[in-house]
Amino acid sequence: MAYSTDNPPALIAQGIGGGGRLWFYKSTDAATAVRVSGYFTNGYDLGMRAGDLVIVVDTDAAPIAMQLMIVTSATSTAVDLSDGVAVTATDTD
Repeated sequence: MAYSTDNPPALIAQGIGGGGRLWFYKSTDAATAVRVSGYFTNGYDLGMRAGDLVIVVDTDAAPIAMQLMIVTSATSTAVDLSDGVAVTATDTD
């Protein structure tokens, strides 16, 4: 599935004193699709910049998967994310 500007990443924490921002993005797309350069077609316009952190949640995975990614570059034509670090949880009940 492709990115839709109807479901943009949400800015959940603004950096203070020039610090990076924290974004949250939830969709059915796998993290391997989200991290590709240019996936966020309006990321720069939303305010994404290099050094920002993005929490990416794949709601279609079983169990639901979460990755923490870094914006490695952001221009008016493309935002690129790092491969990310998986955050896993076990629910044994």
